[in-house]
This record gives sequence, structure tokens and C-alpha cells, in this order.
Amino acid sequence: MATKHRLTKAFLDAKKISFNDQSKFILFSDCHRGDNSYADDFANNRNIYFHALNHYYKNHFSYIELGDGDELWENLTFESIFKSHKNIYLLLKKFHDAGRLHMIYGNHDMAYKDSENVTKNYHHYFDPVSASEIPLMPGIKFHESLILEHETSKQKIFLIHGHQADWWNFSFWRFSRFMVRILWKPLQVIGIADPTSPAKNYKELIKIERRIKKWILENNKLLTIAGHTHRPRFPEPGQIPFFNDGSCVHPRSITGLEIENGTITLIKWYTDITEEGYLRIVKTVLEGPQRLRDYLIKNET
Repeated sequence: MATKHRLTKAFLDAKKISFNDQSKFILFSDCHRGDNSYADDFANNRNIYFHALNHYYKNHFSYIELGDGDELWENLTFESIFKSHKNIYLLLKKFHDAGRLHMIYGNHDMAYKDSENVTKNYHHYFDPVSASEIPLMPGIKFHESLILEHETSKQKIFLIHGHQADWWNFSFWRFSRFMVRILWKPLQVIGIADPTSPAKNYKELIKIERRIKKWILENNKLLTIAGHTHRPRFPEPGQIPFFNDGSCVHPRSITGLEIENGTITLIKWYTDITEEGYLRIVKTVLEGPQRLRDYLIKNET
């Protein structure tokens, strides 16, 4: 019942974004950008992520981040994260300046539910060269959820992080943050994972997915996209329309969902090697493309 209430509230409170078949979106989540220490899971994939995001910027995609972009549980301050991945944030700034950036908060960056934290971290940054505050992304807002609504078909796509179906990480996120900072971060350095994370706990992952799918069925099979569990999902038409974009902390790869030309596609960016021995970053299609209309529910037509 609690999951149903939280998901329904997120749906009713969601900001709506209009789109059409010419719109282009790339959805990533669970970057967990950290301080470039041994506990920073994002550090291994930062070049892949930067290359992919730069590709999408140049090709006029809008970027939607489905939560847990910043690792605010392990790190005491955003400043250390920004310094470690400054090039990433300056690229995000380009999306923001172009009006093509939409941010959702998850449990690891739930602090952005408070607009004062967003202002503090994202509106300006200190430049040591000029010894002054430089605008970063002034006016940016983080949302619990978003709804993409098609201009013609009126089809709705519900976007969330997914921790709404994870009662512990939703209701007790402050305690979880404390435990991660004090206990699990130092243990992570030597290879011991946080057992409360659904990405590391398969039984919990299945429970979370089951709860979200139940809510989808109770709401006329509404097409829903989430992150949180780190497990990519791409259902066939006729199945429960629950998608998951995966994460940006897979070993040596990142996964995401592209929405383009009225279709949805699950993609992976990874490092490959040529026959000559040169490393390169390439994209491959894991599932799709599949027409969004194939998931259209009757009362949306």
C-alpha cells in the first residue's frame, strides 16, 4: 500500500514535458558521480560517459537523468565531486543553457529535494583562477518525477528513479546515508558491497521490480521508466511496459535509453579495441528500436 501511495503521488505531482516524433531524449541514471577515490564507482566509466554525453549534445538530444546522478551518501560535500568531474558538469551546463536538461533526484541525491541544496551545489561554482563565483546552472530544478506527454497521441511516459518502491531507501535514506558514509564506504574500498543496495541484493531487486509492475498494471499499463536497481529492462509490446535504463557504473560500460523518431531503444556505450590495438569508445544497441505507439494504452488514443 505504501508503494502504491508513493508512486501515485509522484505521478500526480510530476512535471509534464511535451514531445513529438521529432523529439530526441537520452536517459541515463545511477551515475553515482563521486570524488575520484577508490570508492568512486563512476570514475572507471567517466570517459565513456563524457564521450557519450558529448555525442548526444552535438546531435541535439535532451538529457534526462533519472536520479542518483551525484553520490551524496559517500561524500560529505559536493565540492569534492565537482572538482573530480568538472568537465562533466561543464558539459551538463551546455545542456542546461540550451534548455535540454531535466534532472530527477533519487535516494542517493535525495538532498536535492530541498531546493536550497540545489542552489548551493548547482547554481554557481568557485573558480580559483579568477577567485570568483562563476554561474554553473542557475535556475535548475530537480524533480521527483517527470511525465513525457506526446503532442498528438497524448501517450504518457512516467519517469521516476524507482526508490519509491524501496521503502527502506525512501523512508530511511538519512540512516542509510549515515551507514554508507561511516561503514560501507571504507569497506567498499576493499571490495565489500553495501547489502542494502538493490543493485547488490538480487532478492531485493526482484521485490522492487515486482512492486512497480503491480502499480503499472493497476494504472492501465502506463509506460514507466525507472533506474535504481541498475538492471536494464526492455519489455516486448504486450508485456508490462516497465523499462529500466540500467546504470553508468557497470564494469567498463554504461547503459541508457534513447527516445528518437517515436521509438525507444536500449543502448550500451563501452570501450572496445581495434585490430591495431587502439582503444575506442563505441555504442551498441541492446534492444529495439521499438515504436512507442506499440505500448500505447487504449484510453490514451
